[in-house]
Amino acid sequence: MTITDPPRTPEQRRREVLERLERETDVWVATADAEGAPCMVALWFVWDGEAVWVSTRATNPTGRNLREQGRARLALGDTRDVVLIDGAAEAFTAREVPDAAVEAFLAKTGWDPRAERAAYAFFRVRPRAVQAWHGVRELPQRHLMKEGKWLV
Repeated sequence: MTITDPPRTPEQRRREVLERLERETDVWVATADAEGAPCMVALWFVWDGEAVWVSTRATNPTGRNLREQGRARLALGDTRDVVLIDGAAEAFTAREVPDAAVEAFLAKTGWDPRAERAAYAFFRVRPRAVQAWHGVRELPQRHLMKEGKWLV
C-alpha cells in the first residue's frame, strides 16, 4: 500500500476487517474508569462472528473498567492500516462464560484462563461502531458500522 494506491471500497474494507478479526490474535483494548482515567492493554481475542471475546483478570483496571463501565474501544493494526471498534462490553465469570466462547478462545490462543489460580473473567464486546482506513485517502468513508448496524 502506498499513498498513490486508490482507496479501497467500503465493501472491501468490511471484508478485510472481518478477515482480520478471524486471523489476528492480539487486540488493543482501551477503557476508562468512572473518573475518565484511561487504560489500554493488548489482549488475546477471539471473534465469534458477532462479538469479540477477551479475557483478563477480574480485578485489574481493564477488567474493572469493562465490568463497571460496559464499553471499550478495540484497535487492530498500525497507523497505516487502522481498525477501530467501539463496543458494548458484558462480563462473564469463569462459571458463566458460554462453553463455545471458551472453546474458541482455547483453540485460537492455546490458553484457558479458567485454569489460572487468579480469577479471570471473560468479556464479550459487541461492536456498535467500526472504522477502518489506510491513510488520509480513506478517511472520508472510514465509518463501516454505526449504532450496531453495518453501513455496507
